[in-house]
Amino acid sequence: MRGEMTLDETGRGGQRDVSAEIAALETQFDIVRFLRRTGEQFSLKYFIAFSLPGFEADKLSPHSIVSNWPAELIAKYDAFNMVRRSPSIRKLRTTTVSFSYELAKWVEDTAQKEKPIAELAEMMRHHGVLTGHFFPVHDALGNRGVVVWCGEEPSISFESRMLLQMISIQVFNRLAEIGAAWKTGQVSLTDREVECLSWTAAGKTSLEIAEILGLSEHTVNHYLNQVTRKLEAVNRTQAVVKAMRRGLIT
Repeated sequence: MRGEMTLDETGRGGQRDVSAEIAALETQFDIVRFLRRTGEQFSLKYFIAFSLPGFEADKLSPHSIVSNWPAELIAKYDAFNMVRRSPSIRKLRTTTVSFSYELAKWVEDTAQKEKPIAELAEMMRHHGVLTGHFFPVHDALGNRGVVVWCGEEPSISFESRMLLQMISIQVFNRLAEIGAAWKTGQVSLTDREVECLSWTAAGKTSLEIAEILGLSEHTVNHYLNQVTRKLEAVNRTQAVVKAMRRGLIT
C-alpha cells in the first residue's frame, strides 16, 4: 500500500515511540487527531472505535467512542439497523483475531434483496468506505471493543496489520483511561448553565431559551459556550450528551 508504515520502518524504538505518544494523549480530541494521522500513513481515511454492541442492540452510534465517519453515513447505517444485519458484527462476537471485510460489497449484495439499503451502498462508495479492517480489542477491565480502519484498499500487509493491532489495543485502553478519569473528574456548572443546557436538550433554540428564562439571547449563548468549554465538547449537542452521561442534567 502506498505510503504505509511497516514494522521494519519503525523498528522496536519506533514502536516504543508510538506507545509513548499514545500514553501522552490527554483527551478524546487528541486521540482523534492521532488516529487521523495514523490512518493517513496507511492510506485509510476513516476510523471508528466502539464498544462491542450486545445482541439486543440495533444501532451503532450509542456504542461509538471516537470516529471520523461522516455523520450522514452513521445515521444511514443506523436507519437500516445494520448492527443486527452486519456479518462483521456477528464475527466480532466470536473472534479475537483481526480480519478485513469488503463492506461495500456486502451492502451491495444485501441491497439486491432489500432495495432501500442501496442508498447506504451508494453513500459508502461516495465516501470511499469500501473495506473495513477490524481489530477486536479489550480494556484492562475486560470490556470488549473494536477499532475499525476503513478505506479503499482491499488488503493490508502482515506487518501493517500487526502494527495497527498494537495501535488499536493501546488506543482503546487509553480511551478507557481517559473515560474513567473524565467520569470521576469534577465539573462545576452554575444553575443558569444547567438551565440553558437542559432547555437545549429539550430542543429549544437560544432565542426560545432567552424568552423562557427572561435573558438576552447573547447571555444564553454565553452560558452555553461556557458549558461546552467546561465539558470539552465540540458543540452543544455533544455537551448535552456528555452532561447527561455525567448526571449533570436529566
